[in-house]
This record gives sequence, C-alpha cells and structure tokens, in this order.
Amino acid sequence: MKPALFAYVAPETVGEALGELAGDDMARPLAGGQSLIPAMNFRIATPSKLVDLQRIGELRGVSVGDGVIRVGAMTRHRELERDAAAIRANPLIAEIMANVAHAVVRNRGTVGGSIAHADAAAELPCLLVAAGGSVTVAGAGGVRTIAAEDLFRFHMTTSLEPGELLTEVCIPELPAGTGHAFQEVARRHGDYALAGVCALVTMDGDTCTAARLAACGIAATAVRLADAEAALVGGVLDAPRLAAAAAAASRYVTASDDLQASAEYRRDLVAALVRRTVARAAERAGEAAR
Repeated sequence: MKPALFAYVAPETVGEALGELAGDDMARPLAGGQSLIPAMNFRIATPSKLVDLQRIGELRGVSVGDGVIRVGAMTRHRELERDAAAIRANPLIAEIMANVAHAVVRNRGTVGGSIAHADAAAELPCLLVAAGGSVTVAGAGGVRTIAAEDLFRFHMTTSLEPGELLTEVCIPELPAGTGHAFQEVARRHGDYALAGVCALVTMDGDTCTAARLAACGIAATAVRLADAEAALVGGVLDAPRLAAAAAAASRYVTASDDLQASAEYRRDLVAALVRRTVARAAERAGEAAR
C-alpha cells in the first residue's frame, strides 16, 4: 500500500522543527522511520506533514558524565549499541540493544524514536523504566524533563504534549555493587517480546539491598514491578524469596489473550523471567564485588 498525501519539511535546528510542529496536531516528527513509515503505508497513521529530523545535528551523539548517559534522540540504535563508554557505564544497555529487532533495523532506528513510539512490548522503554531514566523534551513552553515512569501512559501513548519534541534520553550509570540482566521470549528473534524482564540488583554480600525490575509485553506500557522488588530487598535471594518475587510479578500482567499468547501464559512467562534475571543479576553483582 501507499501512504496518504502529506507535506514534507526537513528543518536544520530544533527551533525550526518546533515551528513546523506548532499549530498542526496532525504533523509528526520523522526520526528513523522504522515504525512510522510502515504505519503510514498501511494508512494506520495519516499525518498531514512529516517533520524530518535527520539534518538536526544537535539531536545526535552519546556522552557519559556525572553519573548519566545522555543519548541524543536521533542517535541510531547501532551507535548506542557500539558506544564503549556507554556500555562501560551501564552494561545493561548492550544486553537490551542486542534484542532490539535486527541489525538492519538498528542501523536506521533511533533511540528517541523508539522511546517516543512507546510500544508496550519494546525493549528500550523497559530499560528506561528499570534504570530510573528520563527524557528531555522541548516545546513552545520551553524545555522540561519527564521521568520514565511518568512518560509512558498507554500503548503508543506518552505524556508529551502536542508540539513537543523529545530531544534527549538520559540513562543512569549502573550503581556500584549492582548486577544487571535482561531476558525476553519472542516467537522469533527480532520479534516484539511476548514478555521481557529487566533486573538491576544491588548486593551486600549475600543480602539484596536494592532492586529495580521492569517488564515489557505484559501490560499497556512498560511497567515497573514494584511488588516484586519489595519481595527481594532485605534478605538472601534464596528459592522462596525468588518465588515470592515471581508470584508478585505475575500479578502485573494485564494484557488480554491474543493470537500470540494467553494472559495465563504471560503470567507464567514473566514469573520465570523474573527468577532467571534476578538470579543472573545477583550473580553478576557478586562477580563485580570480587
């Protein structure tokens, strides 16, 4: 199929892009185009105007400092995946990026585009929620920061206001003594996850002192598994404690039965993934301490 008619502009600054988006609720920014263009071809999306961000150099690049990895919205997935400084600061990024679609998609897709698209089964929103990250957005009212847990409202829906543009993604460095893990289950590698779990676990000897868990593919957004975290903190990560966390995580599944999986299967899946990722993250925390 072919898209409906649309206007096309390619501004060279963020200010120019905001000007093109202002006053037209049907105008859409074009980042990597890996999600928007197929939607347009199927006429699921029919924007009146595409504001192509390719020429805006200030939206590109990765920097690490002051405990934060700052990723320009137009940075390609592959650029972040191969950024040695970012991976040293938070190795969870490498594990996440290896599961994002396929290399050919990662060569074109952008970090900001994936976050703004807000697919509930996508990996990058899950990373941002688990890591306690945030985004910077610009609009007619100025620049503001939105925490990850306040950004994702529903499947493909964020708290960005009309005319606002996501300009930067901020991912905290991995804290000392913290291990990481991400696992997902999909029908085929590169497909959207039926369920995926990010785990960040901080250990003091055999005791878990902090945990952050998030899941994708099980609800209307990437979701933080706060009750599962609470079940882990303050004790040894033995089988009963892992089982309690897994049971708590399964209660976050709100996705309905579909052609890919039933809700019951997803509950079993997320429970198993929590046990595996927490155990692996704790193991890595111990390795780092040695």
